[in-house]
Amino acid sequence: MDTDRTVRVFTDFYRERGHHLITGSTLLPPPGDSVLFTTSGMHPLTPFLEGRPHPRGRRLVNVQRCLRTTDLDEVGDSTHLTVFEMLGSWSLGDYGHPQSLRWGYELLRDGFGIPREQLHVTVFGGDGQVGPDLESLRTWEELGVPVELTREDNWWSNGPVGPCGPDSEIFVWTGGTPPRGTPTTDPRWVEIWNHVVMRYRRHEDGSLQPLRRPGIDTGMGLERLVTVLQGRDSVYDTDLFEPWRRLLPPRWELDEPSLRLVRDHLRSAVVVIGDGVRPSNSGRGYVLRRIVRRLLTTLRRDDPSRTLCDLPVELLQHTLDHFRQSSGTDLVRDVLVEEERRFDGLLERGRRLLSGPRYRGPLSGEDYDYLHDTHGLPRDLVDGLRPEG
Repeated sequence: MDTDRTVRVFTDFYRERGHHLITGSTLLPPPGDSVLFTTSGMHPLTPFLEGRPHPRGRRLVNVQRCLRTTDLDEVGDSTHLTVFEMLGSWSLGDYGHPQSLRWGYELLRDGFGIPREQLHVTVFGGDGQVGPDLESLRTWEELGVPVELTREDNWWSNGPVGPCGPDSEIFVWTGGTPPRGTPTTDPRWVEIWNHVVMRYRRHEDGSLQPLRRPGIDTGMGLERLVTVLQGRDSVYDTDLFEPWRRLLPPRWELDEPSLRLVRDHLRSAVVVIGDGVRPSNSGRGYVLRRIVRRLLTTLRRDDPSRTLCDLPVELLQHTLDHFRQSSGTDLVRDVLVEEERRFDGLLERGRRLLSGPRYRGPLSGEDYDYLHDTHGLPRDLVDGLRPEG
């Protein structure tokens, strides 16, 4: 099942059950929102989960592009991406959690063909404030899906204050053997979907106030789901990255983690540029600049001659087409090349700085930190900028 069909199966399933498809076409949050980028499918819907009526009704479904920088250090493993898409469904005070879980199980089993034997779930087991989520526990037991109770892993919140509640996380076995263990004891259980009951609002003093109209928020990472459905070992092996997998290795000889980071950061930069952001020293522009300079640092680590100037147009067009962006490849390429030119200027200033008497001996950890924090020089490139001898 390719990515486009996966999206259609998901959205059609919920539309057939009375959900209205809403747009999730931009990384930029609504006006007045203090965050730089949309980080989850539910983020734009927070006011409606807290009780405001939504103009499209009480049952919603969408595909939301998201960006997270909190996972940058994990990019390069098999699951983490900087820009990704979330499949989401919502009940704004309409149906309850048991219905959400039953529909979720039905979609995974019948829509995506995942056998019940390959599924495992975790459910909130209670803490000092709230008791165990017995309603969800009973629902999963009736469906015949094994359940594990946890405390910290099954409580969802969007920060220290705001809407929150217990959740059920759904895992798929990816071990290539008969399933064994539980999600907390065997990492081959991969989480693909989270169903949250937005039942409370947490206040600054830590107290919980029941919401007048509890809601349901579900979120499933599209790329992670596609990885499971296509039987791949990582998100980079799916059809989403087909041209990147085909065109980059012959051009740049990198180890696999570095190649994954370059793919991710280049693809993410294209999407951010496509949504109208330009590199700068603050705000959204700084996030874009940081992403581009991280990929350039990785690219240049072993070979300073590597450049984005000859980046294949097919990669840019493939990404713009997938995310339904109309910026055009020429504009994206121009922004990337100009940012690379600025990066080269930074490195040249670094060479002059490092040729001074202060840096002629061995560098300490404090030296590297100073050069990075004050002058913006990537630690991985500093040694290569110093004069030989």
